[in-house]
Amino acid sequence: MLAIIDYGVGNLFSLKSSLDAIGTQAVVTSDEKTIAAADQVILPGVGAFEDAAAKLRDSGMADIVKREAAAGKPIMGICLGMQLLLEKSFEYGEHEGLGLIPGSVRPIADVIPEGYKIPHIGWNAITFPGEKSPLFKYIDEGAYMYFVHSFYATECAANTIAATDYGATLTAAVASGNVFGCQFHPEKSGEIGLNILRAFCEMEAVR
Repeated sequence: MLAIIDYGVGNLFSLKSSLDAIGTQAVVTSDEKTIAAADQVILPGVGAFEDAAAKLRDSGMADIVKREAAAGKPIMGICLGMQLLLEKSFEYGEHEGLGLIPGSVRPIADVIPEGYKIPHIGWNAITFPGEKSPLFKYIDEGAYMYFVHSFYATECAANTIAATDYGATLTAAVASGNVFGCQFHPEKSGEIGLNILRAFCEMEAVR
């Protein structure tokens, strides 16, 4: 069973529908015992970092995610959920993240050329800067994924498992041990995205 954390932020319906499509038993939950019993955990998220981080803390989900990660359970953050895994964000101020993956979140406006639209919305190919991650075992480099974001993960080169080009090289996915994050939306990326979710759902806890 896979737990999708419900903390009041995120497009939970499309994510659960995608997991249903690949035959994964997924539950949307904020129940601590259900999350503890799950084989994998997904942290979704859309919107502003500060608001989402506050909701994570206030709901108790921040501590639960940290505990499950420390126990070796596969964790995956999607979009804002990925950004929350990092140490901090500079989205309209400076805000503390979960610190499960080294790095910070900064505006893409700082690095993309003038004239590029913000937010970055649409399909972009991903590349693998190093050894192919188990998260991508069912897809090939150059696959197109669907992005919607105005901020990106940086200062995380050692943990970057996929990148994309939008006038500049942007982090597309990160990983540290059993913790993974995708800036793109696998649940909105067709069959290729489903294959990423399928690979994640096959992961087992690191003991």
